[in-house]
Amino acid sequence: MTDDMMNLRRLVEKTPDADLKALEEKARELKTRKVQQLGELVIATGADQLSTDELAGALVAIAETKDTAKREAWAKRGAMFFESRPQRAVPGSQRNLRSAQAQPGSAQSPSGNSSSQ
Repeated sequence: MTDDMMNLRRLVEKTPDADLKALEEKARELKTRKVQQLGELVIATGADQLSTDELAGALVAIAETKDTAKREAWAKRGAMFFESRPQRAVPGSQRNLRSAQAQPGSAQSPSGNSSSQ
């Protein structure tokens, strides 16, 4: 059987359940990666020294903030944080910390630190 025929056969044999399972697995992988990146970000910023209640309170306040000037200031401070860090060989999950911030709809995007100015 040629490669084209095998690929066509795989497409025909796919079931909606198989597609759904593959999508669910991909979603789990993305969530796991995001959770790991957020944990690494908390550690990198030193926010892991805060109590859970302090960190949660700060994050809730940040997520609820509608003040564009504050959010822009936090984003600028976060960018400066990443730019000031020495560039070294790091695992892919740490290398993607900054890209995790840029994801639309994520609460961490206006903040690059644990400060709320």
